[in-house]
Amino acid sequence: MKKPVKIAITGAGGKIGYSLIFRIVSGGLLGHDQPVILQLVETPMAKQRLRALNMEIEDCASALVHGVENCFDLDQAFCDCDFVVMVGAKPRKKGMERKDLLGLNGEAFRAQGRALNRNAKSTVKVLVVGNPANTNALVAAANAVDLSPECFSCLTRLDHNRARALLARKLSCATSDIMRLSVWGNHSSTQFPDLSCGRAKEQAIVDLVSDDWRYKDFVKQVQQRGARIIEASGASSVASAAHAIIEHMQIWIRGSAANDWTSMGILSNGEYGVDAGLFSSFPTTVDGDGQVRVVKSIQLQHQARALIDKSIAELKKERDEVRHLLP
Repeated sequence: MKKPVKIAITGAGGKIGYSLIFRIVSGGLLGHDQPVILQLVETPMAKQRLRALNMEIEDCASALVHGVENCFDLDQAFCDCDFVVMVGAKPRKKGMERKDLLGLNGEAFRAQGRALNRNAKSTVKVLVVGNPANTNALVAAANAVDLSPECFSCLTRLDHNRARALLARKLSCATSDIMRLSVWGNHSSTQFPDLSCGRAKEQAIVDLVSDDWRYKDFVKQVQQRGARIIEASGASSVASAAHAIIEHMQIWIRGSAANDWTSMGILSNGEYGVDAGLFSSFPTTVDGDGQVRVVKSIQLQHQARALIDKSIAELKKERDEVRHLLP
């Protein structure tokens, strides 16, 4: 077997963490020949949940697990880590405004960014999942001053998958037939799922759906999918979020499929007029060395440009709310 790699998971005792960890233990993330050491990061109040989780991991008797550490200290949690999945974040509660959530989580992600800077490998890959994911990624990356911003990304693969599934149902085809979708902007209700370059069984999707459906029904259904799940179950997405985390990391590590791309929240360098320094979702490709590149030369129609600008305006407002947390 290969040398074990260290994977830190914040919020490990939560539902997404629970679903994610057993995918990793079974080889679903890095393969069946890659041993792992799990660094399970939680608050002291979650000690009992972690103890039970440890027992279940042990009972899996997986040859891939070469160690499990319960971490209540960030320096311990991120020491020599190869991969970090930041799931843990405070949820928005009744009576809270979005800026309140930004402040609470921003403080936590500033501390995590600083701890990563002190302890993680320079090659670490950090995926931010906890919401507001884009701005939490911005805060963490900005405070990891010695790490490259390319070490950080945030999750919009779940939105990408929701768009694929909706189109597959609309067009009566398999999700594997849907290619070249894009999710732009913020992981929020302002995100813009874009099918302008999409293909379904080698046909252009724009030739198969109306502009009215494309810019109204499709966009709204993807934007509101998370809210609909909460209405139906009383809780946020769990299994589908864990699945998207696995896919995001696999693509980041191994590369994107030929002739296709994914959606990933990364630091903007000004592509497509998105302000440099924001973490925004773009259509991206990833090469075999893990190098992420924004897809070039997409022609944006007026409606698309307006929807992207709306989401970017929200990201700029969020950035302004957390400026005091940025070095």
